[in-house]
Amino acid sequence: MRKIESSELIINNDGSIFHLHLKPENIADIIILVGDPNRVALVASYFDSIEFEVSNREFVTITGKYNGRRMSAISTGIGTDNIDIVVTELDALVNVDFETRYEKEEKKSLTILRLGTSGGVQSDIELGVPVFSRTSIGFDGLLNFYKGRNRVCELDIEEKFIEFVEWNPLLAKPYFIDSDESLYELFKDKTVEGITISAPGFYAPQGRWVRLEPADADINTKIQQFEYKGRKITNYEMESSALAGLSKLMGHKAATICVIIAQRVTKNVNTNYQLAVENMIQMALEKLSK
Repeated sequence: MRKIESSELIINNDGSIFHLHLKPENIADIIILVGDPNRVALVASYFDSIEFEVSNREFVTITGKYNGRRMSAISTGIGTDNIDIVVTELDALVNVDFETRYEKEEKKSLTILRLGTSGGVQSDIELGVPVFSRTSIGFDGLLNFYKGRNRVCELDIEEKFIEFVEWNPLLAKPYFIDSDESLYELFKDKTVEGITISAPGFYAPQGRWVRLEPADADINTKIQQFEYKGRKITNYEMESSALAGLSKLMGHKAATICVIIAQRVTKNVNTNYQLAVENMIQMALEKLSK
Protein backbone atom coordinates (compact mmCIF):
# COMPACT_ATOMS: atom_id res chain seq x y z
CA MET A 1 0.00 0.00 0.00
CA ARG A 2 1.29 3.45 -0.95
CA LYS A 3 2.26 5.95 1.74
CA ILE A 4 0.85 9.42 1.01
CA GLU A 5 3.68 11.90 1.34
CA SER A 6 3.33 15.20 3.23
CA SER A 7 3.53 17.24 0.03
CA GLU A 8 0.62 15.26 -1.48
CA LEU A 9 -1.69 15.57 1.54
CA ILE A 10 -0.88 18.63 3.61
CA ILE A 11 -1.85 18.49 7.27
CA ASN A 12 -1.69 21.65 9.37
CA ASN A 13 0.23 21.83 12.64
CA ASP A 14 -3.00 21.48 14.61
CA GLY A 15 -3.81 18.19 12.87
CA SER A 16 -6.41 19.66 10.52
CA ILE A 17 -6.44 19.20 6.75
CA PHE A 18 -4.86 22.00 4.70
CA HIS A 19 -7.69 23.97 3.07
CA LEU A 20 -10.79 23.01 5.05
CA HIS A 21 -9.08 23.26 8.47
CA LEU A 22 -11.08 20.21 9.59
CA LYS A 23 -10.10 17.22 11.69
CA PRO A 24 -11.73 13.82 11.11
CA GLU A 25 -14.01 14.17 14.12
CA ASN A 26 -15.35 17.54 12.89
CA ILE A 27 -17.48 16.25 10.00
CA ALA A 28 -20.66 14.22 9.81
CA ASP A 29 -21.40 11.39 7.38
CA ILE A 30 -24.11 13.56 5.78
CA ILE A 31 -22.72 16.70 4.16
CA ILE A 32 -24.52 19.57 2.48
CA LEU A 33 -22.37 21.64 0.14
CA VAL A 34 -23.19 25.22 -0.85
CA GLY A 35 -21.19 27.64 -2.95
CA ASP A 36 -21.75 30.84 -0.97
CA PRO A 37 -19.99 30.89 2.44
CA ASN A 38 -22.87 32.96 3.83
CA ARG A 39 -25.30 30.20 2.91
CA VAL A 40 -23.67 27.82 5.41
CA ALA A 41 -25.19 29.85 8.25
CA LEU A 42 -28.57 29.71 6.50
CA VAL A 43 -28.44 25.90 6.35
CA ALA A 44 -27.24 25.69 9.95
CA SER A 45 -30.02 28.02 11.12
CA TYR A 46 -32.35 25.04 10.75
CA PHE A 47 -30.14 22.74 12.88
CA ASP A 48 -31.44 21.78 16.32
CA SER A 49 -27.94 22.16 17.76
CA ILE A 50 -24.45 23.17 16.61
CA GLU A 51 -21.29 21.46 17.83
CA PHE A 52 -18.52 22.85 15.64
CA GLU A 53 -17.69 25.81 13.38
CA VAL A 54 -14.57 26.75 11.42
CA SER A 55 -13.71 28.94 8.42
CA ASN A 56 -10.69 29.35 6.16
CA ARG A 57 -10.79 31.39 2.95
CA GLU A 58 -14.06 30.52 1.17
CA PHE A 59 -14.39 27.24 3.06
CA VAL A 60 -16.81 27.51 5.99
CA THR A 61 -18.04 24.49 7.95
CA ILE A 62 -20.76 24.14 10.58
CA THR A 63 -21.56 20.71 12.03
CA GLY A 64 -24.67 20.05 14.08
CA LYS A 65 -27.86 18.00 14.26
CA TYR A 66 -31.16 18.19 12.43
CA ASN A 67 -34.00 15.97 13.65
CA GLY A 68 -31.39 14.03 15.58
CA ARG A 69 -29.22 13.36 12.52
CA ARG A 70 -25.67 14.70 12.56
CA MET A 71 -24.92 16.80 9.47
CA SER A 72 -22.25 19.19 8.22
CA ALA A 73 -22.82 22.24 6.01
CA ILE A 74 -19.73 23.30 4.04
CA SER A 75 -19.14 26.06 1.50
CA THR A 76 -16.99 25.41 -1.55
CA GLY A 77 -16.88 28.74 -3.32
CA ILE A 78 -17.39 28.73 -7.08
CA GLY A 79 -16.05 26.21 -9.60
CA THR A 80 -15.01 22.61 -10.08
CA ASP A 81 -11.44 23.46 -9.03
CA ASN A 82 -12.76 24.13 -5.52
CA ILE A 83 -14.84 20.95 -5.63
CA ASP A 84 -11.59 19.09 -6.36
CA ILE A 85 -10.19 20.46 -3.10
CA VAL A 86 -13.28 19.92 -0.98
CA VAL A 87 -14.16 16.37 -2.08
CA THR A 88 -10.55 15.17 -1.96
CA GLU A 89 -10.04 16.58 1.53
CA LEU A 90 -13.38 15.25 2.81
CA ASP A 91 -12.45 11.81 1.52
CA ALA A 92 -9.04 12.00 3.16
CA LEU A 93 -10.65 12.95 6.48
CA VAL A 94 -12.58 9.68 6.59
CA ASN A 95 -10.42 7.29 4.56
CA VAL A 96 -6.81 8.21 5.35
CA ASP A 97 -5.05 7.64 8.68
CA PHE A 98 -3.38 10.99 9.37
CA GLU A 99 -0.84 9.39 11.72
CA THR A 100 0.48 6.72 9.36
CA ARG A 101 -0.44 8.46 6.05
CA TYR A 102 -1.83 5.22 4.66
CA GLU A 103 -5.35 4.59 3.39
CA LYS A 104 -7.59 2.89 5.91
CA GLU A 105 -8.43 -0.70 5.03
CA GLU A 106 -12.12 -0.16 5.77
CA LYS A 107 -13.48 2.71 3.69
CA LYS A 108 -16.31 5.05 4.69
CA SER A 109 -18.86 6.35 2.20
CA LEU A 110 -20.13 9.89 2.74
CA THR A 111 -23.47 11.24 1.54
CA ILE A 112 -22.81 14.60 -0.14
CA LEU A 113 -25.58 16.81 -1.49
CA ARG A 114 -24.85 20.12 -3.19
CA LEU A 115 -27.55 22.78 -3.07
CA GLY A 116 -27.16 25.69 -5.46
CA THR A 117 -28.59 28.00 -8.08
CA SER A 118 -28.62 27.54 -11.81
CA GLY A 119 -29.68 28.79 -15.24
CA GLY A 120 -32.26 26.87 -17.28
CA VAL A 121 -31.69 26.11 -20.95
CA GLN A 122 -35.15 24.73 -21.80
CA SER A 123 -38.16 27.05 -22.06
CA ASP A 124 -40.47 24.71 -20.12
CA ILE A 125 -38.37 24.88 -16.93
CA GLU A 126 -39.74 27.73 -14.86
CA LEU A 127 -37.91 30.05 -12.47
CA GLY A 128 -37.85 28.75 -8.91
CA VAL A 129 -37.99 25.07 -9.89
CA PRO A 130 -35.45 22.76 -8.16
CA VAL A 131 -33.62 20.58 -10.71
CA PHE A 132 -31.94 17.33 -9.65
CA SER A 133 -28.79 16.75 -11.73
CA ARG A 134 -29.30 13.08 -12.46
CA THR A 135 -26.56 13.40 -15.10
CA SER A 136 -23.88 16.08 -15.12
CA ILE A 137 -21.78 17.20 -18.07
CA GLY A 138 -18.30 18.44 -17.26
CA PHE A 139 -17.14 21.18 -19.61
CA ASP A 140 -14.35 21.78 -17.07
CA GLY A 141 -12.18 18.76 -17.92
CA LEU A 142 -11.34 18.08 -14.26
CA LEU A 143 -12.21 14.38 -14.24
CA ASN A 144 -9.99 13.82 -17.28
CA PHE A 145 -6.97 14.22 -14.99
CA TYR A 146 -7.96 11.16 -12.93
CA LYS A 147 -7.33 7.50 -13.71
CA GLY A 148 -10.56 5.56 -14.07
CA ARG A 149 -12.44 8.40 -15.71
CA ASN A 150 -13.89 6.20 -18.46
CA ARG A 151 -14.92 3.55 -15.94
CA VAL A 152 -17.42 5.86 -14.23
CA CYS A 153 -18.53 8.03 -17.16
CA GLU A 154 -21.41 7.53 -19.61
CA LEU A 155 -19.40 7.19 -22.81
CA ASP A 156 -22.21 6.68 -25.33
CA ILE A 157 -24.00 9.95 -24.60
CA GLU A 158 -20.62 11.69 -24.43
CA GLU A 159 -19.72 10.55 -27.94
CA LYS A 160 -23.10 11.54 -29.36
CA PHE A 161 -23.00 14.97 -27.71
CA ILE A 162 -19.53 15.75 -29.03
CA GLU A 163 -20.65 14.85 -32.54
CA PHE A 164 -23.97 16.73 -32.34
CA VAL A 165 -22.61 20.07 -31.11
CA GLU A 166 -19.41 19.80 -33.22
CA TRP A 167 -17.29 20.15 -30.10
CA ASN A 168 -14.31 22.47 -30.44
CA PRO A 169 -11.12 20.33 -30.12
CA LEU A 170 -9.34 23.25 -28.44
CA LEU A 171 -11.63 22.79 -25.42
CA ALA A 172 -11.39 20.13 -22.71
CA LYS A 173 -13.19 16.93 -23.64
CA PRO A 174 -16.60 16.92 -21.91
CA TYR A 175 -17.48 14.05 -19.60
CA PHE A 176 -20.93 12.75 -18.61
CA ILE A 177 -21.39 11.39 -15.10
CA ASP A 178 -24.48 10.15 -13.26
CA SER A 179 -25.30 11.12 -9.70
CA ASP A 180 -25.97 8.54 -7.01
CA GLU A 181 -29.17 6.69 -7.93
CA SER A 182 -30.37 6.28 -4.33
CA LEU A 183 -30.30 10.05 -3.88
CA TYR A 184 -32.28 10.48 -7.08
CA GLU A 185 -34.91 8.09 -5.75
CA LEU A 186 -35.01 10.06 -2.49
CA PHE A 187 -35.59 13.43 -4.16
CA LYS A 188 -37.42 12.61 -7.40
CA ASP A 189 -40.84 13.48 -5.99
CA LYS A 190 -39.75 17.03 -5.09
CA THR A 191 -37.51 17.93 -8.04
CA VAL A 192 -37.33 17.97 -11.83
CA GLU A 193 -34.94 15.41 -13.32
CA GLY A 194 -32.13 17.13 -15.19
CA ILE A 195 -29.01 16.84 -17.29
CA THR A 196 -26.80 19.63 -16.00
CA ILE A 197 -23.78 21.29 -17.58
CA SER A 198 -20.94 22.32 -15.28
CA ALA A 199 -19.14 25.17 -17.04
CA PRO A 200 -15.59 26.38 -16.20
CA GLY A 201 -16.79 30.00 -16.21
CA PHE A 202 -19.90 32.16 -15.97
CA TYR A 203 -19.70 34.12 -19.21
CA ALA A 204 -18.44 32.66 -22.54
CA PRO A 205 -18.28 29.08 -21.14
CA GLN A 206 -22.07 29.38 -20.64
CA GLY A 207 -22.61 31.10 -23.99
CA ARG A 208 -22.85 34.65 -22.59
CA TRP A 209 -21.62 37.52 -24.72
CA VAL A 210 -20.70 40.75 -22.92
CA ARG A 211 -17.73 42.28 -24.78
CA LEU A 212 -15.84 39.14 -25.75
CA GLU A 213 -17.62 36.97 -28.31
CA PRO A 214 -17.86 33.24 -27.48
CA ALA A 215 -15.88 30.96 -29.79
CA ASP A 216 -19.16 29.26 -30.71
CA ALA A 217 -22.01 31.79 -30.56
CA ASP A 218 -24.52 29.03 -31.38
CA ILE A 219 -23.48 26.59 -28.64
CA ASN A 220 -26.58 27.16 -26.49
CA THR A 221 -28.92 26.59 -29.44
CA LYS A 222 -27.22 23.27 -30.11
CA ILE A 223 -27.32 22.38 -26.42
CA GLN A 224 -31.06 23.09 -26.30
CA GLN A 225 -31.65 20.86 -29.33
CA PHE A 226 -29.55 17.90 -28.17
CA GLU A 227 -31.58 14.89 -27.07
CA TYR A 228 -30.54 11.45 -25.85
CA LYS A 229 -33.10 8.68 -25.28
CA GLY A 230 -35.82 11.26 -24.73
CA ARG A 231 -33.76 13.33 -22.28
CA LYS A 232 -32.66 16.92 -22.85
CA ILE A 233 -30.05 19.15 -21.22
CA THR A 234 -31.84 21.26 -18.62
CA ASN A 235 -29.49 23.74 -16.97
CA TYR A 236 -26.06 25.30 -16.45
CA GLU A 237 -24.10 25.60 -13.22
CA MET A 238 -20.43 25.26 -12.25
CA GLU A 239 -19.84 22.37 -9.80
CA SER A 240 -22.03 19.28 -10.22
CA SER A 241 -19.84 17.31 -12.65
CA ALA A 242 -16.75 17.30 -10.44
CA LEU A 243 -18.80 16.43 -7.37
CA ALA A 244 -20.50 13.49 -9.07
CA GLY A 245 -17.34 12.26 -10.79
CA LEU A 246 -14.89 12.45 -7.90
CA SER A 247 -17.43 11.01 -5.48
CA LYS A 248 -18.12 8.06 -7.76
CA LEU A 249 -14.40 7.33 -8.14
CA MET A 250 -13.94 7.51 -4.35
CA GLY A 251 -17.05 5.55 -3.41
CA HIS A 252 -19.21 8.35 -1.97
CA LYS A 253 -22.89 9.03 -2.67
CA ALA A 254 -23.28 12.47 -4.20
CA ALA A 255 -25.75 14.62 -6.10
CA THR A 256 -26.65 18.23 -6.90
CA ILE A 257 -29.96 20.07 -6.67
CA CYS A 258 -30.18 23.61 -8.03
CA VAL A 259 -33.00 26.15 -8.06
CA ILE A 260 -33.44 27.79 -11.47
CA ILE A 261 -32.92 31.54 -11.06
CA ALA A 262 -32.25 32.47 -14.71
CA GLN A 263 -33.96 31.37 -17.92
CA ARG A 264 -31.46 31.43 -20.77
CA VAL A 265 -34.14 30.86 -23.44
CA THR A 266 -36.82 33.32 -22.36
CA LYS A 267 -34.12 35.68 -20.96
CA ASN A 268 -35.87 36.00 -17.58
CA VAL A 269 -33.93 36.38 -14.32
CA ASN A 270 -35.14 36.24 -10.72
CA THR A 271 -32.69 38.12 -8.49
CA ASN A 272 -35.05 37.71 -5.50
CA TYR A 273 -34.64 33.94 -5.22
CA GLN A 274 -33.96 33.65 -1.49
CA LEU A 275 -37.31 32.05 -0.64
CA ALA A 276 -36.86 29.36 -3.30
CA VAL A 277 -33.41 28.57 -1.89
CA GLU A 278 -34.77 28.37 1.65
CA ASN A 279 -37.53 26.01 0.53
CA MET A 280 -34.94 23.81 -1.20
CA ILE A 281 -32.78 23.70 1.94
CA GLN A 282 -35.69 22.76 4.20
CA MET A 283 -36.81 20.06 1.78
CA ALA A 284 -33.30 18.61 1.59
CA LEU A 285 -32.83 18.57 5.36
CA GLU A 286 -36.13 16.79 5.86
CA LYS A 287 -35.31 14.14 3.25
CA LEU A 288 -31.75 13.54 4.49
CA SER A 289 -32.78 13.27 8.12
CA LYS A 290 -35.15 10.33 7.56
